[in-house]
Amino acid sequence: MMRMPVSVTCLPHGPDGTSRGFDPNSPRYQALGPSSISSSNPDTALDLSREQQARLVLRERYLRSLLSMGGREVHFALYDKVHVAALFGASDIDILNFQVSNLQTPLGVQKEALLRCPDIISYSFEL
Repeated sequence: MMRMPVSVTCLPHGPDGTSRGFDPNSPRYQALGPSSISSSNPDTALDLSREQQARLVLRERYLRSLLSMGGREVHFALYDKVHVAALFGASDIDILNFQVSNLQTPLGVQKEALLRCPDIISYSFEL
């Protein structure tokens, strides 16, 4: 059996033509990079701490809602004004897909399905 060579994908060159990645002088890099967070300024550090705390609370609430949805009927609002309902089963580790059962769609019932999270506008369920 002859082995086939596989090409290696290389990262594209950066803006200066020799480096790989973002130009450290670009507005995007400065806005997203660690240098944009100045720990020497106490007001900035305090704002960052508040923002991180708020994100922590929101993330924890979201994960708790996923745990609470297990085995319950969940109503999903999708794009193009489509509304469906299903029994929630699970989410993948990246929370990109929801596995549902008995998906009630305008065209009928699907026994098992995967809903892509980017297609979902909102969801609701009763506790």
